[in-house]
Amino acid sequence: MATQFDQPIRAVPSAHLDSAHKGDIVGALGTIREHAPNPIGWRKRLLTLAAIMGPGLVVMIGDNDAGGVATYAQAGQNYGTGLLWTLFLLIPVLIVNQEMVVRLGLVTGVGHARLILERFGKFWGFFSVGDLFILNFLTIVTEFIGVSLGMQYFGIGPFVSVPLAAFALIAWTVTGSFRRWERFMYLLILVNLVVIPLAFLGHPHWGQVAHDWFVPSFPGGLNSTILLLIIGIVGTTVAPWQLFFQQSNVVDKRITPRWYRYEFVDTIVGSVFTQIGAAGLMIVCAFAFTGTKLAGQFVDAGAVATGLSQTIGPIAAALFAIFLLDAALIGAAAVTLSTSYALGDVFSVKHSLHRSLWDGKAFYAIYAGLVIAAAAIVLIPHAPLGLMTLAVQVLAGVLLPSATVFLLLLCNDKAVLGPWVNKTWLNIAASLIIGVLVMLSLILASTVLFPAIDAVVVTAVAGAVLVLALVAVGLVLRRRERQARATEQQVDRAIWRMPPLFSLAPPEHSRARNIGLLVLRGYLILVAVLVAVKFAQLIGGFGH
Repeated sequence: MATQFDQPIRAVPSAHLDSAHKGDIVGALGTIREHAPNPIGWRKRLLTLAAIMGPGLVVMIGDNDAGGVATYAQAGQNYGTGLLWTLFLLIPVLIVNQEMVVRLGLVTGVGHARLILERFGKFWGFFSVGDLFILNFLTIVTEFIGVSLGMQYFGIGPFVSVPLAAFALIAWTVTGSFRRWERFMYLLILVNLVVIPLAFLGHPHWGQVAHDWFVPSFPGGLNSTILLLIIGIVGTTVAPWQLFFQQSNVVDKRITPRWYRYEFVDTIVGSVFTQIGAAGLMIVCAFAFTGTKLAGQFVDAGAVATGLSQTIGPIAAALFAIFLLDAALIGAAAVTLSTSYALGDVFSVKHSLHRSLWDGKAFYAIYAGLVIAAAAIVLIPHAPLGLMTLAVQVLAGVLLPSATVFLLLLCNDKAVLGPWVNKTWLNIAASLIIGVLVMLSLILASTVLFPAIDAVVVTAVAGAVLVLALVAVGLVLRRRERQARATEQQVDRAIWRMPPLFSLAPPEHSRARNIGLLVLRGYLILVAVLVAVKFAQLIGGFGH
């Protein structure tokens, strides 16, 4: 289907780094001409939404990847539905974070990695890309672990399933057609819906589900082990790769500021659906294993499939294995593409799914190389794959604050976003998200360094400090917004685009900005050391 309109919209200069990022929007479910006017009437609006939808849906469903499946299953098997509330609270976090990268993509026409490099300098630019590369590569490894575990349930060994999955991932990406790639992703998303009947097969008590969805609790008490899992849930639900992927995918799909509302709807729909999927996994594992000898005995996603066949039957186990395989393929495709986009942005190589295999050979070579290398690692005998899966999710959780800090600063950079910069309420919401993420990491640090410390007291104190800090930040931001309104010029947001990067005024190096970046460095070093200590303890525990 295609949306067709009559009156053109005038073009404006943009900062696109790849000429293939300009032109008609060509999506899985329709086409919109580059200068088509805004649609009038519900039918045309729905056709427009169908054509634009994709980046938000793919990034959110890709969020429930193999590592996510393992993390949610672990939460259900070990703690029942007691941690279901984390998923409810993460819906607004997802929407706030991803809405900001949507605006950045629509308005700038440039990927997230390139903006960080240009506005924060080479150190932070290459740190962000290096951080993303390492974390994403480990994440891709976990996706192939998911492929292996999912197919093993059906009797297919990793030396067959993993190479086949790698070949499929490469084959559907190097076709030279954004539309074909997005249609492949839509097919995988449809398979993802098996989680709905899977959840019902667990025969859940819906009253308990509703209670645990809205009422926070810490089964067994607040300690470093459950905090590690909560950070893992946060890390797999709101991962740094998502910021880079959606911004670049919006750019590659050629969506412009005029279509902001449609892409925002795409993001909201994706956010809700991904949390429904995560909740379904947690629910089926909670009610399938509660009261059995397998409760609290999570090993890996493969063992979950075997356990489900013993507790509620082979149909549930097969659906879980299919969901795991499907989630791994979606995650691998999105995470690998996120990395390829970022490297293409930073090193100024052609990086678009609209390009043919030969025309975009460097971009596709990066993609294929990452897939092949990650698949090869999974085939190494006796690799600690289960521990690696949890480590990736936790590292994503503790590294997310740094990614969100850069996101927040970019969304307040008037040279970058002009009239699209954050409003005060959004800055407060984003600051709250960053504060909670940092608080979780610091609570984890306290419980690792001082095992006898009362985690409840630490949480209460940290929460009180966070509230006071947010009140102060809110007052300052509100005052600045009022001052800015008095002097700002009215411009048409629908057509405003960021000028070419070389023409931007350099960012203001204020004392607050410099102190913040220095503190951020210290935070990253501290959490890296503490997470390493915690995992060393876990490895030692497994050894005994």
